[in-house]
Amino acid sequence: MLSKNNYFIKVSGIAFMAVTIILAGGCKKSFLNPPVQGSLPSAQLYTNATGAAQGINGIYANLGTYAQTAFPALAIESMGGDEVQKGSTPGDSPNMGVYHNFTQTGAESGFDDSFWGGQYVSISLCNQAIDSIPQINMDASLKTRYVAEAKFVRAYNYFRLVRAYGDVPLRLHYPKSAADFNLPRTPKAQVYAQIEQDLTDAASILPQTYSGLDIGRATKGAALALHAKVSMYEGKWSDVLTYTNAVITSGVYSLFPDFEKSFRETNENNPEEIFEIQNANTASNSLASTSQYSQVQGIAPTYGWGFNVPTSVLVAAFETGDPRLNGTILFAGGTSAEGDAIPALGNGHVDTMYNYKSYVPYSDPILNGNPGAGQDVRVIRYSDVLLMNAEASNNLGNTTQALTTLEMVRARARGSNTSILPKVTTTDQNQLQLAIWHERQVELAMESDRFFDVIRQGRGAALFGNRGFKAGKNEVQPIPVSEITLSGGVLKQNPGY
Repeated sequence: MLSKNNYFIKVSGIAFMAVTIILAGGCKKSFLNPPVQGSLPSAQLYTNATGAAQGINGIYANLGTYAQTAFPALAIESMGGDEVQKGSTPGDSPNMGVYHNFTQTGAESGFDDSFWGGQYVSISLCNQAIDSIPQINMDASLKTRYVAEAKFVRAYNYFRLVRAYGDVPLRLHYPKSAADFNLPRTPKAQVYAQIEQDLTDAASILPQTYSGLDIGRATKGAALALHAKVSMYEGKWSDVLTYTNAVITSGVYSLFPDFEKSFRETNENNPEEIFEIQNANTASNSLASTSQYSQVQGIAPTYGWGFNVPTSVLVAAFETGDPRLNGTILFAGGTSAEGDAIPALGNGHVDTMYNYKSYVPYSDPILNGNPGAGQDVRVIRYSDVLLMNAEASNNLGNTTQALTTLEMVRARARGSNTSILPKVTTTDQNQLQLAIWHERQVELAMESDRFFDVIRQGRGAALFGNRGFKAGKNEVQPIPVSEITLSGGVLKQNPGY
């Protein structure tokens, strides 16, 4: 698999060398966080096959950075849902809580601007690779694969942006002049069209699987699964069915038998994981152990900071006896399946529950002060594909197929205990739709899907209105005020903010 022993983050056995970049969103200028020694300008990097490999590795490395997976990402993509609340102590990072109460303005420094900037950092890295690698004299098949990998990641970043903000600047090439930096917002339909084109291109080139040190890179199945998810948000149910069927019939993926264990480090890149962000924790190269995804959500005050914690709403959503409850939530005062005592409340913390899916056992070494740095971030799982297939089938009137793929997910959760999680049997489309939505809520809980799922279902005001959600406003986030200022007003704010 992608080696955990290489500089910055596990990347295909080749040390990551950062590409010097300028952020492409408004005209904000910044660099990767943390800074990397020995970085090269793209003109020097993309001159041969070794440089191309380093550039692609840098794209993967960037996906695990702070803006992509820690506070900014959790604030923008998770806090609005009813399954989480801020956690920690009341006075610790209070601005994270405004996203839960829908009082954000776009001026929350370190959240909106960092998430926005983080996506455009990645997009800029991808654009450099897509523009530069075709010009290199190197193995033709590897050249096309690298470009396909970059297109997959670019599509992933633009999907995150368009879900969060709606219309966003669409930049497809590395800027060549000052005029190229300050772009207005592109209509989201056009952004979605480009995302789909990138994923179509990627799926036509990427291999079904990798071996050895390349395990963890984007695959054909990853491109198809992400394309299905993009199509689901556009309401293109025939496309969702086509792409999910392609993933299902590929024979590459299967549900991991033990739901809780599927999220542990020892089972990373298992057959259920279609794409996950590769994070490292290795004593031989502590500079690679920088991810804060687990630390931010970890058990406070002993092994993390206790943010983005589950709510009673999520607990109540699980059916009686559903093992996924205790595979999703760690309860204060209890013990993890791995034998770690979860402390009761103390030191001013309000947490009574924690995200089990981001948990790393206490026995894992702590390097650079980052507990859980080796925990990968699951982006797309096979169970998500099965549930998308069920929802598409139901929307297209094939309730038999919908029940079949829905049952596959419930059967894995049920295991050998036939007294729990009875089969869903209704053929009423409306009732089955609700059952599938419920299954998404409990199966994908704490994976930053809940808020966006509810919004695309048109249920924002009904489910989030008690926390201040306003229809016509809070379906999207405010454009960062700092970006509007830097653009000289070229970027326009979302309505209501």
